[in-house]
Amino acid sequence: MPQFENTAKHVAIIMDGNGRWAKRRMLPRAMGHRQGVEAVRKLVRNVEPMGIDCLTLYAFSSENWKRPEDEVGDLMNLLRKFIKSDLPEFIANDVRLKIIGDYTALEPDIVAQLEDALEQTSKGSRILAVALNYGSQQEIVQAAAKAAEQGAVTEESIAANLYTADLPPLDLLIRTSGEVRLSNFLLWQCAYAEMAFVDVLWPDFTPEHLQQALDDFADRERRFGGR
Repeated sequence: MPQFENTAKHVAIIMDGNGRWAKRRMLPRAMGHRQGVEAVRKLVRNVEPMGIDCLTLYAFSSENWKRPEDEVGDLMNLLRKFIKSDLPEFIANDVRLKIIGDYTALEPDIVAQLEDALEQTSKGSRILAVALNYGSQQEIVQAAAKAAEQGAVTEESIAANLYTADLPPLDLLIRTSGEVRLSNFLLWQCAYAEMAFVDVLWPDFTPEHLQQALDDFADRERRFGGR
């Protein structure tokens, strides 16, 4: 068995660059999103040998509703197709699907698909967390409010009420496309996470790029505020 002592166990990715990928090829934005889904498939199929226990993907933010209606509709249709086509593979490969964000605000048929997928994969040992209708600032506000209802508001009580409460601590956050910002993603969870900003558009991001980020992570010294 390979050893993964210095491997990031929980990796999160801001999947950025679908639109620019399509624009550079003079294709509709929808084609960029479709190629982005293919990049997700390739990555999910290859994380186990890398020693990753949890992969969290930023799929649709709470701000993405501001995009043109036809683009949002295309993203939702891709989500429907992805769940339907890939659910059997998740089950066969012991993957547990988790949704972070208020997915209940999506269309009823998608909510039903997601809840069925959550139930069918609930016993999986490896986690694929997908952020849908997610915004980190709102998540923190909601967690703090719940903590206040329960008693004292502390770091521990807030963390216990985040969407990610049952996930491992975040080790590494990757953003593709060369942009260097967090875009309201996992702000609390990133407190001591390592970060990697990769100058590759998401549809071109491969398992090899992920392995390189993991190799770089393994060479870093994590101090958690110490010296």
